[in-house]
Amino acid sequence: MEAVHVLCTLRFTEEQLDKLRAVSSRLEVSQKTCNSAEELTAALNRDVEVLYAYHTPTNLEAAPGLRWVQLHSAGADHLLDTPLWRSTVVITTISGIHVITICEYVLGSMLAFTRRFSRMFYFQQRAEWPSHRWKNFVGRELRGSTISIVGYGSIGRELARLSRCLGMRVLAVKNDPRNRVDAGYTLPGTGDPDGSIPEAIYTPQELHRALEQSDYVVLSVPFTPATRGLIGQKELRAMPDHAYLINVSRGGVIDQEALVRALQEGWISGAGLDVFEPEPLPADSPLWKLDNVIISPHVSGFTPRYDDYATNLFAENLRRYLKGKPLLNVVDRRRGY
Repeated sequence: MEAVHVLCTLRFTEEQLDKLRAVSSRLEVSQKTCNSAEELTAALNRDVEVLYAYHTPTNLEAAPGLRWVQLHSAGADHLLDTPLWRSTVVITTISGIHVITICEYVLGSMLAFTRRFSRMFYFQQRAEWPSHRWKNFVGRELRGSTISIVGYGSIGRELARLSRCLGMRVLAVKNDPRNRVDAGYTLPGTGDPDGSIPEAIYTPQELHRALEQSDYVVLSVPFTPATRGLIGQKELRAMPDHAYLINVSRGGVIDQEALVRALQEGWISGAGLDVFEPEPLPADSPLWKLDNVIISPHVSGFTPRYDDYATNLFAENLRRYLKGKPLLNVVDRRRGY
């Protein structure tokens, strides 16, 4: 049996690389850390058949034997209009490894809003015991409230599971509500494999039906031409004025100008934002000065176990590749994810 040459371009530890090598004696796994597309292109050679990378090559001429690229990201939107995207090379993502940390981030945001944590921090920093405590701190309970999860992939499904544990009513929005089964990669014990948790699953064309019932709206859709500007003025107007919007997708999914107006004029109560367009968020953005916004610098997926999770998924995909089985998280170029 011929050897399969695998090039990893991240900073994996020897233990993580040995995990990959242990999949099969056929694998020849090497690592060369690359910090740019140019460095990655220079690292390629004609022997490379499988590539693990975040950046994409500026051209593929140096790797005529390349058959599969495993991305170090859940999204593939940064590949659009690249030589890799236009090629026939199979692309897979690491969608599914972020579910624990991102869902905990979302729950933290919802709790911060409903328990008025920002006000608590404000008075704490002033060493002030506030008057009118009921008016300042009473909030809706999560139990019995409704969450609409827009994008029902690995993150959305785990968020549904956790929300149900908190006694919340769960609605979801996905492209094909008839297809409820999760075919993507999931961490053990997470998610909603058979799609049974939501009380209702709506199509994107029925998005407003979900929005108008929501106390919390969470965006976890892939960023594609179809989802750019998904949430604009009409959608924000459709949400109840006590509702909160949380975005862990991409900044371009929201019309940011419309969101600023919605927050300033009270169309909705607040927003938890981990992603923006552009990034970094400019210092003159009005979002920085709004007291009903939680801003984080695109960190909701951060975890010290990131590379362990990533190499676990890559190892499973390597097993499948060698056996000729379907890979997990294959990018559909027609859909953009």
